[in-house]
Amino acid sequence: MRPVFQLLLCIASLWVCVGVRLVTAEDVDVADCFKTDLAPATQFVACRAAAEAGNVGAQYNLGYMYNVGQGVPQDYAEAVKWYRQAAEAGNVGAQYNLGVMYDNGRGVPQDYAEALVWYRRAAEQGNARARNNLGSMYSRGEGVPQDYAEAAKWYRRAAAQGHVSAQFNLGVVYYNGEGVKQDYTTAHMWLNLAGTNLEEARELRDTVAKQMTPAQIAEAQRLAREWTAAYRTRTK
Repeated sequence: MRPVFQLLLCIASLWVCVGVRLVTAEDVDVADCFKTDLAPATQFVACRAAAEAGNVGAQYNLGYMYNVGQGVPQDYAEAVKWYRQAAEAGNVGAQYNLGVMYDNGRGVPQDYAEALVWYRRAAEQGNARARNNLGSMYSRGEGVPQDYAEAAKWYRRAAAQGHVSAQFNLGVVYYNGEGVKQDYTTAHMWLNLAGTNLEEARELRDTVAKQMTPAQIAEAQRLAREWTAAYRTRTK
């Protein structure tokens, strides 16, 4: 058999080729699905076997591998299939990712209402990214009636977990007074925290500062320092 044809056969069958022998599900350990130092194709075989046996973590991993094309050709529809199985079993990462798939129309028709369902399930389990996305959907009125107060609630929960984008979004909310009482001091605080990683947050913080007194700026900086100290204590 010519080497090129042999390689194509390996890829087409979605199994791992070692030497001249195909590695099957019987050749791998289920634990290999959760190892990070394996060849992606080998990990895929292990995850597929474990997922089909009902392992929820493996179902999530398999969905991710199909989603990004890791160890297998990218296939959004397959990603959705496996994310859904894990999400329905309560896997928070799968719930969030399934929300993303519906939000962006990958592997399924775009459906904001369905995205909201899965973001909410993940958010209620404490997923910061889902909380931030849920806030954004309420802010834009996607899949749900626009509700700035509800958006601020979810941004605040994600921001409290250190989610940078949520901190920025919360700063914007306080700057504009959307769903909350307009408060430049609180806006500056959250934008200052987000500004550690986001240039746009630093730029807006400086814009806000031009509308504040020196005393208000000093207070906002104090609040940011206190929040950072408390956050570091909580996350040690």
